[in-house]
Amino acid sequence: MAEDMIPISPQDLMDFNCDFANECFNDCCRDLNQALTPYDILRLKNNLGISSQDFLKTYTALHYGPESGLPVIEFKPNPDTGHECPFVKPEGCSVYADRPASCRMYPLARAIARSRQTGEIAEYFALIEEPHCKGFGRQAGKTVEQWLKGQEVDKHNKENDKLMELISLKNRILPGKLEGAQSDKFYLALYDLDEFRKEIVEKDLLAQFNIPEDVLKKIKADDEALLDFGIKWVKTMLFGIEMTFGE
Repeated sequence: MAEDMIPISPQDLMDFNCDFANECFNDCCRDLNQALTPYDILRLKNNLGISSQDFLKTYTALHYGPESGLPVIEFKPNPDTGHECPFVKPEGCSVYADRPASCRMYPLARAIARSRQTGEIAEYFALIEEPHCKGFGRQAGKTVEQWLKGQEVDKHNKENDKLMELISLKNRILPGKLEGAQSDKFYLALYDLDEFRKEIVEKDLLAQFNIPEDVLKKIKADDEALLDFGIKWVKTMLFGIEMTFGE
């Protein structure tokens, strides 16, 4: 599908509005080829009250990057429904409070660049104009910054930037394609959180490490803490970077 990318700054007004009155309502939830981040999956499986493993088996398809070997998780395609999102209903999104970051951002695209000198992240935005979307030309009276705040996307972006940083690290330290066992570790610690926790608790996965008790207690009870720890674990297991705590 053809699309135009129009650069836009956070202070610019968005000539766009989306609601159920639009004739294209829910069209952007069809013909999907949508990757999900670890934080997307964390939020969605908790919204549904199911385990990460059940969510992944029921709603997603697993692919591997042909050059990187990294796992890529996407919504499972269903041609019978026009490849629509499994959570879209006639009245809208049934998991709206925990919808993925890409849904929150639409019709914006976001790119980031990290300064080598300061480590600070700079954000860049563009509007995506697609033929099916009739939301353009409808004044919302909001700047890009205000739109993003209303979509509550900041937390998602911060969590997803951690994944981007991890992938960038992988490309520097371990360029090329990950082997099967390496990809499996990446998938376990970032996407299949409940299985990762189970292996920590029941299979003593961390026996070789000196993990502080307060950290263990937190990762056994809190998914976001477990995901942060999973990133540390992947850095250690794949890249040989020593785990540190209390930064």
